[in-house]
Amino acid sequence: MLTAPPTARSREIADRVEAFVRERVIPYERDGRLGPHGPSAELVAELRALAREAGVLTPHILSDGAHLSQLETAAVLKRSGLSPLGPVAVNTMAPDEGNMYLLGKVATPAQKTRYLDQLVAGEARSAFFMTEPAEDGGAGSDPGMLRTTARRDGDAWIIDGDKTFITGAVGAKVGIVMARTDDGDKPRATMFLAALPDPGIEIVRVLDTIDSSMPGGHARVAIRGLRVASDAVLGEVHGGFEYAQIRLSPARLSHCMRWLGLAVRAQEIAVDYASKRHAFGKRLIDHEGVGFMLADNAIDLQQAALMIDWCAGVLDQGDLGTTESSMTKVAVSDALFRVADRCVQVMGGSGVSRDSIVEQLFREVRAFRIYDGPTEVHKWSLAKKIKRAALGGSYRV
Repeated sequence: MLTAPPTARSREIADRVEAFVRERVIPYERDGRLGPHGPSAELVAELRALAREAGVLTPHILSDGAHLSQLETAAVLKRSGLSPLGPVAVNTMAPDEGNMYLLGKVATPAQKTRYLDQLVAGEARSAFFMTEPAEDGGAGSDPGMLRTTARRDGDAWIIDGDKTFITGAVGAKVGIVMARTDDGDKPRATMFLAALPDPGIEIVRVLDTIDSSMPGGHARVAIRGLRVASDAVLGEVHGGFEYAQIRLSPARLSHCMRWLGLAVRAQEIAVDYASKRHAFGKRLIDHEGVGFMLADNAIDLQQAALMIDWCAGVLDQGDLGTTESSMTKVAVSDALFRVADRCVQVMGGSGVSRDSIVEQLFREVRAFRIYDGPTEVHKWSLAKKIKRAALGGSYRV
């Protein structure tokens, strides 16, 4: 355990989640229903049925609908991530976890009944339609480049545009669509809820990507004449960019939590391998070149855990945490990639074989250094803030 759960209730939940993932979920990691675009719908349903039976489904949301604090959530999600299937099984996986958080904060009571309840119950998956194709000049790391549009049509809205890298779009029942609703004066966006599937949203193709843990994969989507009623607006008209910030920091941080769990597992596997494997007259771990890599991993893992908890504490104080989550995302994703790379190196041929979960961690964390904002974009944003503070005479470390 890298950091102790902050409360008695989170300790109890986290311990139950860890036991469930280690005992019930890990045996599924070689299941034939796992493909290049994530686990099948049948496998997701089977795993969630087991989690429901064990009382660990959607463990970060309590029976009365209350959400654990971010610090408590960190304790639970780290444990759920001990297997790439863990978050899928217990319903803490992206994008559903972030979408549940946003709906809990912004949705109306009627919208929560229609959309949120089925997500919390683990009966549906969701997708967040924001990223757009680069070749069309659409929004990626810069949401101000959003090209998808929504126009009023009586008491409804008509949405048109193209989206890409939409995680979980295949098989999703709940969609949150970001579209421009300004009149050309300055970019403004609105979020719309959509029950899926809908003939106005076409899955063009599922992209072949380096990662493979998220159900439905990442899809290219064409939105043509998607018609939604006025009560499908999430929050206020033109409030999309502001609501994206509400979702962004916690969702970015929960990625760090989940992948930390898998990195901890990879370290366990690599340590076990190095402690049992002999070469050149002694155990691998007794060779400094190997032992030092595992020591560096232990340091990186502890630092990553502390960064996550620090950022979670900032969010729990009511701050949006944009600066802190950017710092944490950069530090943790880069640290976990170093951990994954060292684990692969320690295990040699076994480390690059898909017989080991270490190989999958390497692929997943490499993708994470891009998803939710590339490292360079976060550093650029941080540098701009540093410059503003320095020129204003208020910069302090």
